[in-house]
Amino acid sequence: MVSVYDLKPKFQNLLRPACAALARAGVTANQVTIAAALISIAEGAAIYASGAERWSLLLMPVVLFLRMGLNAIDGMLAREWNQKSRLGAILNELGDVVSDIALYLPFAIVPGVSAMLVALTVALAVMTEMTGVVAIQIGAARRYDGPFGKSDRALAFGMLAFVLGIGIRAGLWTNIVFALAALAAALTIVNRARAALKNAPP
Repeated sequence: MVSVYDLKPKFQNLLRPACAALARAGVTANQVTIAAALISIAEGAAIYASGAERWSLLLMPVVLFLRMGLNAIDGMLAREWNQKSRLGAILNELGDVVSDIALYLPFAIVPGVSAMLVALTVALAVMTEMTGVVAIQIGAARRYDGPFGKSDRALAFGMLAFVLGIGIRAGLWTNIVFALAALAAALTIVNRARAALKNAPP
């Protein structure tokens, strides 16, 4: 299914000069991965500590864009600058899950938002990434199928944070958004599982 992830090659091309500069400066892929996770944790902590003040929500789209850029750069450093490692693979997968939890779970404290729906959406988001990784265990490639992969979640939650940040109050509409997000995440799990089974060796 169509996903924002499909735009990744073009995004990487824009970031390639910055990636090369970082590599020449001695920055490693693992350092970039850890930095992305720490920035995400800091943003989630800011939302929680401030009680979801508008400034903290308006900061989220910026942090999400920065995170996606760092995620693209760490991958290019690993592949194109010979920095692949087993530790890097572990940090990459754990970093994505930790970042998602840190960034999205604080929506549960926004007045008018169902904490249960937020928790469900975050749990299903974690399961989508787990399903993508489990594909490797059965001999298939790591799955990134949509419609609600990491990039799609970043776009959706970034837009939601922006709308709340400019002063539009949460309510029934936000709970509908989270219900649809949970549904999209569940569909993503199914799509990734099916694709993994289809592409696994007999």
